[in-house]
Amino acid sequence: MASPYIPLITAIVLEVLGTSMLQRSAQFTRLWPTLAMALCYLASFYLLSVSLKVLPLGVAYAIWSACGVALVAVIGLVVFGQRLDMPAVLGLTLIVAGVVVINVFSNTVGH
Repeated sequence: MASPYIPLITAIVLEVLGTSMLQRSAQFTRLWPTLAMALCYLASFYLLSVSLKVLPLGVAYAIWSACGVALVAVIGLVVFGQRLDMPAVLGLTLIVAGVVVINVFSNTVGH
């Protein structure tokens, strides 16, 4: 495997697209956004599983979920006009900071 981060990054992008389609599906009442959401989620989980061939589960999932949460928050702000208050911004910053600490300082992840 070239880099486990390529399928992981692709999985993150697909998960974020799927979550955006979830918002657009209007509680599964709109067919095309619902189908797009399901396909994005399926592909995302498959690619996450591909990255697990090399990365430890906890590390891969931390990266996947933290990046997904942060990107969905940005999309919520930019695309859907949803505002975040300061505690929400602080919490998201701490989540992303935790993933950075894992990747930069932990011996769990091969550097």
